[in-house]
Amino acid sequence: MQVGAFVIALTGGIATGKSATAQRFAQRGVSVFDADVAAHELVASGQPALAQIAAVFGAGMLTPTGQLDRARLRGSVFADASARRRLEAILHPRIRSVLTAQARTCRDPYCMLAIPLFAECRADYAWIDRVLCTDAPRAVQLARVLHRVDIDPATAQGMLDSQVSREERLALADDALDNTGPLPALDAAVARLHRRYLELAARKKT
Repeated sequence: MQVGAFVIALTGGIATGKSATAQRFAQRGVSVFDADVAAHELVASGQPALAQIAAVFGAGMLTPTGQLDRARLRGSVFADASARRRLEAILHPRIRSVLTAQARTCRDPYCMLAIPLFAECRADYAWIDRVLCTDAPRAVQLARVLHRVDIDPATAQGMLDSQVSREERLALADDALDNTGPLPALDAAVARLHRRYLELAARKKT
């Protein structure tokens, strides 16, 4: 696939600071297209993906008002690898189509696709120019997840276990960003990467 802009995949394990990183790139005028945002829109009331989830997992995955019961679905798929794969088969092709279309519309020097499960679907994004991986030790990830609403320890462990290992993610990365330090350190790291990506984007254009 041909994309005019230089395209960077932003990935990382759960609770490794992807959102904070993406926000800082966006503040510098970078177009950031988020797989999680696309997924939320795809499972909105009335969307085909939501109807397919209800058909595959049962109507009990919907609230009385017809919305997706995210907590219930999360508890189901993170406790069952086969259920998780069925959900991914519903969502991943649709998310990929959305992100691909967004990347094609980008007229900036470079754009960023925030894809939490990039390592699990790397082959679907062979056209990506570069990979940036946010990183944090598992203990830090777990502590951060447990601070989130409606997450119990067993579900948190399951969420971490469901993802590829930290080593596998880092092996795919062109750039790794340690997100265990203070926010000023993250700001400085993003500034350095932004300058580097502008240089790489200029090279691709020429």
